[in-house]
Amino acid sequence: MRLLRNRPTPPAPAEPGDILATAEDLHVRLGPREVLSGVSVTVRAGEVLALVGPNGAGKSTLLGALAADIPVAAGVVRIHGRPATEWSAPELALRRAVLPQSASLSFPFTVEEVVRMGRAPWAVAAPEDDDLAVEEAMRQTEVTGFAPRSFSALSGGERARVALARVLAQRAPLLLLDEPTAALDLRHQELVLGVCRERARAGDAVVVVLHDLGLAAAYAHRVAILRAGRVVADGAPEEVLDQTLLSEVYEQAVEVFPHPRTGALLVNPKRNL
Repeated sequence: MRLLRNRPTPPAPAEPGDILATAEDLHVRLGPREVLSGVSVTVRAGEVLALVGPNGAGKSTLLGALAADIPVAAGVVRIHGRPATEWSAPELALRRAVLPQSASLSFPFTVEEVVRMGRAPWAVAAPEDDDLAVEEAMRQTEVTGFAPRSFSALSGGERARVALARVLAQRAPLLLLDEPTAALDLRHQELVLGVCRERARAGDAVVVVLHDLGLAAAYAHRVAILRAGRVVADGAPEEVLDQTLLSEVYEQAVEVFPHPRTGALLVNPKRNL
């Protein structure tokens, strides 16, 4: 009976717009430096939220705090309405899945074995869904073809897609992805951000750290711009991806204009060639 009482309970399905995570007046220190200073952000079901900003702005730190992987000095992170520190590790793993910047393994696991690791939180909750979840995650990230290969023998881009497949197989309603497109070619960048939109359409909340402002403009429902540990703008891409603001934040002249054929928002550095 004790095992039944301790069994983690999966979250109820979220409705579009439900708040799945919040950071409230967050302060985070890493060593002597305050990396986040009074940051507040809301993460809603059905949305892709892109965190953008220059190097050192605090994007990855904010993602780590939202994942409850980085302790906060002040403020609170809530996941599904409860302070993140009040969830047990098994309960948290059913509610949020995290993709770090880099993925490495010390043992010669196959690709399929790595993806199947994402099912660990469901071992006592819904193990009958494992095969379907793994198969679907590998199909979405186009890694099915090298399922039997050793993870350590893959290229950097292939590893990145396998790592994302592991996160997708976890089937948590909150996805926290740190630079998932960094090692990918053009085609697979589009593939990965397309998967993010698919998960949002299915009702999940996706937070993604991006350096490519063009991808943020194209795929995010909301964009939060960070600078020196603070959020300086948060809203729809067409509202916050402002030419003057971006040029100031990045200390680089930036042009923002509509695509001549589709009208989609384009963001490019201004170059004097």
